[in-house]
Amino acid sequence: MAVSVDVTKLLDKDYQKDLSLADLLKTPVEAISGVSAGDADKLEEAFNIKTIGDLGRNKYFRSAAALVDLENAAG
Repeated sequence: MAVSVDVTKLLDKDYQKDLSLADLLKTPVEAISGVSAGDADKLEEAFNIKTIGDLGRNKYFRSAAALVDLENAAG
């Protein structure tokens, strides 16, 4: 089943291309709107995060997101 999602608000203009999800996850983390090249350098240095996929799969960020989701669900 094909899924279409508008990610233009999530990405910097330079990365707002018609990419597959697999290709999008391979783009540099600074493609995310609000993440600078300097931020990306720090993420790589601290956590070896180079791509959007690396960020989304990082166990520390996933743990923090899970805790926030639990808190929101407990509402």
